[in-house]
Amino acid sequence: MKTTSKERGQAHARQPAKPVSLKVIAQHLGLSPATISAVINGSPASRTIPQETKDRVLNAVAEFQYRPNYMARSLRQKRSFTIAVVVPEVSEGYAASVIGGIEDRLICDEYLYFVASHHGNQHLLETYPRLLRDRAVEGFVFVNTPPPADVDLPIVAISARGNAKGVTNVLLDNKAAVRFALEHLVKLGHRRIAFFKGHPGSADTEPRWEAINSIASEMGLTIDPDLAIQLRGTHGAPEPSTPEEGYFYARNILNTGKRFTALFAFNDISAMGAISAFRDAGLSVPGDVSVVGFDDIKAAAFQNPRLTTVRQPLNRMGELAASTLLQRIADPAFTPADIYVHPELIVRESTSPALKRRSAFGVSK
Repeated sequence: MKTTSKERGQAHARQPAKPVSLKVIAQHLGLSPATISAVINGSPASRTIPQETKDRVLNAVAEFQYRPNYMARSLRQKRSFTIAVVVPEVSEGYAASVIGGIEDRLICDEYLYFVASHHGNQHLLETYPRLLRDRAVEGFVFVNTPPPADVDLPIVAISARGNAKGVTNVLLDNKAAVRFALEHLVKLGHRRIAFFKGHPGSADTEPRWEAINSIASEMGLTIDPDLAIQLRGTHGAPEPSTPEEGYFYARNILNTGKRFTALFAFNDISAMGAISAFRDAGLSVPGDVSVVGFDDIKAAAFQNPRLTTVRQPLNRMGELAASTLLQRIADPAFTPADIYVHPELIVRESTSPALKRRSAFGVSK
């Protein structure tokens, strides 16, 4: 069956238009492809190009609906414009906020990223760097994860702590953070304070616990070992922090029968679970027990009561890590020193003055 010329024309019209090349735009404007490329990519060379010319280029790009061929660009420059982000897990709170900051920064440079969650699995910790390197990533951000020593690419680590050669660390001043929290509680009259110590696999666990012991000693506070419980997940093995975990370990603290008037939790997620446990035990927060969290995730401001916490600038830490990594990729000789960020105490409704004649269990002192 033959088709008419009209039918052939309609079929042709339905076919997708052939992508316009950089060369076509250059010929249309009477400019060199290098000039067009410089304007589109905002390269340093574009600074010398008159604004009128830039406007002509951008108008033509819009008119022709030009889309850069990133595959060709990658092959030509031997670049992938992709990095890898390695995290313990992606869950509400810490990791999600950090990744958000990384993404905000990368999108400005039209970079993409892979996220790999290792869940503390040693095999994955050893395997992921190789797999991601084979996929042509240009650098790594390791979040709360010790970076390997045998990766020949730029690395920035967030809260990983270590002296690995060639690694730039983005770190929180844990000592200042702990001081803010404990000074706040002591000023409210709290002396019997319970603690959630971080997970064994978390890079911040030991530095923060050392800071707690050091500053508590300075303030004349005694830490009761029965009131200092390490988070390990609800099944006794390292897991992502959840409110259920905080609930579980808060009940364990209550079951000791020891007196306390405040809890300083390792993170906001566990603090939220602890508040539920205290309420289910018939205790008022903050009337009987004051609770301080850590991180200041978005949900902290919407709890009941709203959570007093130490703000860790997680989004900013992600932005700094991504920005530093992109600088290191652009200039391999650039090896900046460790970058410290500073905490802030956010006082809300989960803390109040300690009752003078009552413990957390309502027993007279």
